[in-house]
Amino acid sequence: MNLPEPLDPEPVRPLHEAQNWHRNAVFYEVLLGSYADSNADGIGDFQGLRSRLGYLAWLGIDCLWIPPFYPSPQLDGGYDISDYTGIDPKYGTLEDFQALIEDAHALGIRIVIDMVMNHTSSEHPWFQASREEPDGFYGDYYVWRDEPDAYQDARIIFVDTEHSNWTYDEVRGQYYWHRFFSHQPDLNFENPHVRESMREVVRYWCSLGVDGIRLDAIPYLFEEDGTNCENLPETHEFICDLRQMIDEEFPGVIMIAEANQPPEEVVDYFGTDANPECHICFHFPIMPRLFAAMQEETSKGVKQILAQLPPLPSGGQWGTFLRNHDELTLEMVTDRERRAMYGWYAPQDRMRANVGIRRRLASLLGSSRRRIELAHALLLALPGSPFLYYGDEIAMGDNIWLHDRDGVRTPMQWDASEGAGFSEADPKTFRLPLIDTPAWDYRAVNVEEAWGRPTSLLNWLRRTLAIRKSYPVFGVGQMTLVHTSDDAILAFTRRDESDTVLCVYNLAGTPHAVNLWLPGMAGWRTVDMYAGNPFPTVDANDELTLTLGRHTFYWLRMKQPEKGDDE
Repeated sequence: MNLPEPLDPEPVRPLHEAQNWHRNAVFYEVLLGSYADSNADGIGDFQGLRSRLGYLAWLGIDCLWIPPFYPSPQLDGGYDISDYTGIDPKYGTLEDFQALIEDAHALGIRIVIDMVMNHTSSEHPWFQASREEPDGFYGDYYVWRDEPDAYQDARIIFVDTEHSNWTYDEVRGQYYWHRFFSHQPDLNFENPHVRESMREVVRYWCSLGVDGIRLDAIPYLFEEDGTNCENLPETHEFICDLRQMIDEEFPGVIMIAEANQPPEEVVDYFGTDANPECHICFHFPIMPRLFAAMQEETSKGVKQILAQLPPLPSGGQWGTFLRNHDELTLEMVTDRERRAMYGWYAPQDRMRANVGIRRRLASLLGSSRRRIELAHALLLALPGSPFLYYGDEIAMGDNIWLHDRDGVRTPMQWDASEGAGFSEADPKTFRLPLIDTPAWDYRAVNVEEAWGRPTSLLNWLRRTLAIRKSYPVFGVGQMTLVHTSDDAILAFTRRDESDTVLCVYNLAGTPHAVNLWLPGMAGWRTVDMYAGNPFPTVDANDELTLTLGRHTFYWLRMKQPEKGDDE
């Protein structure tokens, strides 16, 4: 298989010395078991991922996010952890993991891992000891009650499978608390030994050289009667203490909060300048609005969310994404909006999971090249650090008939060989089958084919990532919404001390002409950032008139008139 090789990287100072690196980074979520198999057992592993680092460097990825690779019964994709400091043998060894970090760092690529603090697997030795010895050291490591009557105001998250947040344990003769699956008992963070255990786990992985930890399901660490058991002050106190430890012992390592909450509550997970918490918080509400906007052909919903963005403490950054390994959550939209999203994007029940949609980006957007490019152009220009999902760069499809969310977790499609370049094992032995449906068949949709075709989505995305990297304003610049004469057009500027960029998007499936109002910018010139071609100048009335094709966009660099015509 022919794969692109990275250009010789420029010498870089040690990655750990760079502060606020996350604000201009492009992240890439890679499912280890589905990416590349080095030993022909049908399961992706660390050595397989190492062999693809050159491709990721070539693409322009700054940081890899690797979901859990710890020992696990694998009842929830590895998020049911049975050993926090171990590595599941099917993925390799500790030495393999360390070699991955070393090779990635040599290419200027950082590594972020998942840290699942809220719960363990029911097979974790801590839980087994807790249920068997209630008076022992681990007896109070979990939340136990004689009756399932506490915390009644807490919602059930996995409504498709769970009917209660309490499950009875026959061995201990009590009920244990769990916010997710019943095989994932919640840890008792009221116990100081639990808190110290989790700090030690973080120390362990940071000492091995990881560049960040993603705090999974972080709003649910503590419980309190009379509340919804989310976002409690004790949770923020723990995160603040953890941040202080990391800053003191591992400077440059970042914390990422997965808090599926409204922006006014998520912002608390950044902390303050005096008492910082997480460096990045995922911006969940923007995601469904982007998809709704392309269907309704109006920018109103997106503008409303963007206008509500609260100011962030210094160094804070939103994490933006289109898709990931979970469902496209619809928890923070209205009932009407949810029904509409289901009708547009998930008309079959098999396309839905919990309160969301289990489909990949290309499937959601009907494999429309224009809409996929438009979505990525939005992702890469909106305030925040973008998180890409493996396979979306080649428009991989999904398999809605697989269990739970496995339909969006199928093997990476590298080439047209029998095992798609993922593995030399018999494809019948793969944990998840290859995509072979007509629209997304791996023999037609794969990296090798896309790399060799200059006009492919893959090559377009690589070029777009390079443009973004050349202009730090996309990561750190202030965003200002631009008033337009047409609601089908979304426009905003990103501005810092060096650059001003105008981003304009036609969300409609028909061409549109639009007037943009840019107060105080009369006479400013605009230049296309892809080809360097001059575009219209802002007129004396601070107006700019543009025409956009269906589902197209412009990234325009704006130049003050006094700077001269030097483009």
